[in-house]
Amino acid sequence: DKKVKLTLTYPAATGRNFQEILRVIDSLQLTAQHSLATPADWQSGDEVIIAPSVSDAEAAERFPGYETVKPYLRTTAAPKR
Repeated sequence: DKKVKLTLTYPAATGRNFQEILRVIDSLQLTAQHSLATPADWQSGDEVIIAPSVSDAEAAERFPGYETVKPYLRTTAAPKR
């Protein structure tokens, strides 16, 4: 969609964490394709959050077996890549 999704700025004296960059790319790809969100410290394969914009009926169809933690917080297994 040609939109900037992430900017990372580090001072020159600070080391870079390549694993974090890969984690963010995995998260961006997953969330763009499936209307999901990833929690802090999410790793590929961990549970994900169903976006609030997805209705319960649509969530039941797209993510069978999802869990409702709170009315505004629903989790599911990450889709297979």
